This record gives sequence, structure tokens and C-alpha cells, in this order.
Amino acid sequence: MPSGFETLLSPVILFFILGALAAAVRSDLAIPEAVAKGISLYLMAAIGLKGGVEVSQSGFTPDMALAALAGLVLSFLIPIPLFLALKRIGRLDTVNAAAVAAHYGSVSVVTFVAGSQVLGSGGMPPAGYMVAVLALMETPAIIVGLMLARRGGSVQVQSGHGLLHETLLNGSVVLLMGSFIIGLIAGKEGFAPIAPLFQDIFTGILCLFLLDMGLVAIRRLRESRALTWRLAGLGIVFPVLNGTIGVLVGALIGLDTGSAAALGMLAASASYIAVPAAMRLALPQADPGLYLAMSLAVTFPFNITIGIPYFVFLATQVV
Repeated sequence: MPSGFETLLSPVILFFILGALAAAVRSDLAIPEAVAKGISLYLMAAIGLKGGVEVSQSGFTPDMALAALAGLVLSFLIPIPLFLALKRIGRLDTVNAAAVAAHYGSVSVVTFVAGSQVLGSGGMPPAGYMVAVLALMETPAIIVGLMLARRGGSVQVQSGHGLLHETLLNGSVVLLMGSFIIGLIAGKEGFAPIAPLFQDIFTGILCLFLLDMGLVAIRRLRESRALTWRLAGLGIVFPVLNGTIGVLVGALIGLDTGSAAALGMLAASASYIAVPAAMRLALPQADPGLYLAMSLAVTFPFNITIGIPYFVFLATQVV
């Protein structure tokens, strides 16, 4: 069972730190965008497949239903108090507060993948059905964010087929759920021939991806002009509070240690892929530099380096 310090020293997290340090000293180290996109597709396919295979072995259980319900409720509720905090403490207007709150109610696939890898290496892998919980938590916060934005009265929220398409059929959701279903159908025997690609080299590919994410996060932080110290502080407070609630909820509904920690990581994370795409369509008035800086340049690095070890430790104490 890994301690917080041992978790921090795992290769997955150390590669992220390497990328962050390289960007901080303005190294020209870079991973080509096409390669990074290919790696992200690989990671989502791999985590979906493995989750589906695990569920095919265990079957659909009450724990799965409870975890899915908990994830949906968290995704719907998290944006509301965050919206109020962003307006009162962060001093944001209604539109930007709603857009940022939607990001924090949704989830980061990479945070989940990195956390799952750390949990697995420590002998506490989350249940396979947590992949389905991840996919379910992608979209409810977008709906809540748009409802909060409408509170401003004069705000025109774009809606229609385009927004529905971006929200429900964005690439990450389609690939995750599609891969999950394929794994569910194939089962352990069907997965065996492709396991060398999607399982044996998974950790190495994840290390390269987190190296790139470290580079991107620090460079994004350096370029941001809209990020204040108040907002940066909220970008750290939010994941601690949300993740703690997620772990406690997981323990309360009877999830195992790894799954409770994973639920905490999901609650703590902030989207920087699916929600930005939806916000560009629905709330073009919102500042992308603000919500991307908070989710990608503040919360993501915090979760990868400190949040994941904390949620693992907390889960071992309360479950």
C-alpha cells in the first residue's frame, strides 16, 4: 500500500514533474502535437477496454449502480457552490463563473488514468466500472453551467444540435464508452490477443503523455493574463474540497479503497477537453484563457503531484 511520498515518486508523476521543470526553465523539449493526440487516443481506448474487460468478469453489481449514481449527483451539484465562490471570492462575472464552474463539475480523463495507474501499482486498482462513472460525469456539469449562466438575464446561451453533439458525442466520451463496450463484449479471452498493446506498454505511454502535459501546463500558466492570485488559490482549494467529498462519499456507499480514491480523483479533477469544446459553442462570451488556465495550468498539476497522493492516503484511512 503506497504512502503519499511513495506515490509522489512513481514514474508516472515524476515524468509530469520533468515536463513542468523543462517548461519552467524554457527548454525546447516538445512532443509533436500529432503524436500527443495519438497518445491521448491510445490512453482513452486502453482504459476503456480494460474497464470493460473487468466488468465482463465481475458482472453488473450494486456497487456499480451506487458509484454511477454518486458520480452523477456529484457532477450535478459541484458547480453550484463553486459558481458562488467564483463570483464572491474570485470576483468573476456570471458568464465566466458559470463556465469555470462547469469545468470543475466535469472530469479530467488523464487525472483519472494517472491515478488509476498509481492505485494499480500500489495493489489497490479501482473497479473496472469506474470507467463508466468517468464517462457519466463528463456532461451533467455542462448543463448546470449553462443554467447558471442564464441567471445573468442578458446572457445569450447558444444551444441546439451543435451543442448537443459536442456535449454527448464529443470524441473522449465516444472513445471511452465505445472501448468500454468492446471490452465488455470481448471479455478476458477476446482481450488477450491485444493485451500486449493496450496493457503491457500502457505505463510507458502514459509517462510520455504526462511529460507533454507538464510542458503544456507550465507554458499555459506562463502565458495566462486573466489568472489572478485569488483564482489560482481557488484552483487549489476546489480539488481538495471536492476530492475529499468524493472519497468520503465512496466510503459511505461501500466502495473498496481503490474505487473510493478514484471517485475522489474524479470529483477533484477539472475538464480541459470536453467542457472547453462545449463552452466555445454555448458561451462564446466566456474567456477561454481563464477557464483553461485554471483547469489545465493550476488544478491539473496540483492533482497530479499532490492531489492523487492525498486522495490515496485519505481512502486508506476512511475505507
